[in-house]
Amino acid sequence: MIQIRTFRAPDDPEACEKFIVGHKKLLEIFGITKITSNRQEWVDDYNTNVILVEDPKTKIVYGGARLQVVTGQYSLPIEDALGKYDNGIYEMVKEDQLSGGTCELCGLWNSREVAGMGIGSYILSRVGAAIASQLSLKSIFVLCAPITVRMGKRVGAVVEESLGDKGLFFYPKDDLIATAMRLRNIYDLSTADPTEREKILSLRENFHQFIMEKGPKGTFEVEYNLKIPNLVKKI
Repeated sequence: MIQIRTFRAPDDPEACEKFIVGHKKLLEIFGITKITSNRQEWVDDYNTNVILVEDPKTKIVYGGARLQVVTGQYSLPIEDALGKYDNGIYEMVKEDQLSGGTCELCGLWNSREVAGMGIGSYILSRVGAAIASQLSLKSIFVLCAPITVRMGKRVGAVVEESLGDKGLFFYPKDDLIATAMRLRNIYDLSTADPTEREKILSLRENFHQFIMEKGPKGTFEVEYNLKIPNLVKKI
């Protein structure tokens, strides 16, 4: 069985360290050493919410993602990544921040031990969309690799074609392409895949569930524990 839980980054430094080490190892396999979402100041940010995939008994971490909320203290990784190519990203984030609040789903990864189970390709984006409702936000930004664009579209995100070359950028290396996407309204999931919408709404209504998930490599049980503890902001 796999457990997926959520927490504010400073509330579990040990889990954050495991997240960082696992993500870094995976990026190095693909020759990626510089990526804005891999900066580590987020571990002290009470407005960064971690989604962790782990073995509930051994606490081995198999992957995760972060939902980083705009507060003014830190810029979003997508702003740092794309701003030097198109400053329109700054205005887009600012508009959403002023009209209801926004965040970025970033740092998404899964280890090779769980490759092919659909955790990185489906489950983590679904969880990101689900837990955003606890944070009283309007939108979610995400910077997708080509293989994860379909994942973004399934949860209702759209390509922001006003940015870059119809939403496309060469990032994080000149031979790699990234796509700027945004779930414009986390409560209006009309652009999401119907099955995906149903699963997101179910996770919002019931934070703690045991679900048999079916991935490309078979069926496995997931314990979802998605209530974010201690959501009162640290002053």
